[in-house]
Amino acid sequence: MSMYAEERQQAMAQLVTDRGRLSVNEIAEQFDVTTETVRRDLSALERIGLLRRVHGGAVPAAALAVIEAGLGERDQANTGEKDRIARAALDLLPPADGIVLLDAGSTTSRLASLLPRDLRLTVVTHAVPVAARLAGSPQVALHLLPGRVRRTTQAAVGVETVAALDRLRTDVAFLGTNGITTGHGLSTPDREEAATKRAMVASARRVVCLADSSKIGVEAPLRFAELSEIDVLVTDDGITPEDRRALVRAGVEVVVA
Repeated sequence: MSMYAEERQQAMAQLVTDRGRLSVNEIAEQFDVTTETVRRDLSALERIGLLRRVHGGAVPAAALAVIEAGLGERDQANTGEKDRIARAALDLLPPADGIVLLDAGSTTSRLASLLPRDLRLTVVTHAVPVAARLAGSPQVALHLLPGRVRRTTQAAVGVETVAALDRLRTDVAFLGTNGITTGHGLSTPDREEAATKRAMVASARRVVCLADSSKIGVEAPLRFAELSEIDVLVTDDGITPEDRRALVRAGVEVVVA
């Protein structure tokens, strides 16, 4: 199955990280693309700091040694489930001229790519990959939030980001999460990410969490939302009947893609 250019690039970055060093020819063979495509991809990845080009190939960037489930790893995981979740989320978009808030993440990026061409929307995001996908969409009025961009998530975080969100009122926020449980709610490992997500939840009239079933039952250290603050969870059919019943009892509408 063919990959989106962004998916291929993220997979390349992860492969280089795993292997330590790869030549252009090895990468071209691995991904069944031309060496010219590989060189373009490597240049793009070097610009955002995910690897370093060397003569004839690429080596890992030093920062990747401490990556927290980095972009390549996240986007390669459960890709079929994420595609179905993003498609199911289309039914939860507001009417024309509504305001949508899109969190960072591989599933929300997929949703951004699927936004209908005939539906006028204002989209607010702190995620550079989401903004890049929507920058040329004529039906979207795009607003990019300020802040410091984290390399691992390519998303703006920090005091400026939270302050901008505090001034916003949006119709629907589509959020990702590292974990979701009935006891701990929605959680993430990073303090600044948690603060940003918390502000997103507060800004939205309706909050939709997009999370594949591997996130259910997982608790990251920092909670950013109680289950009572979430209106809908869109997940895949890997969710167990017990987990689904528990989430519904907690007041969350569960949509299985």
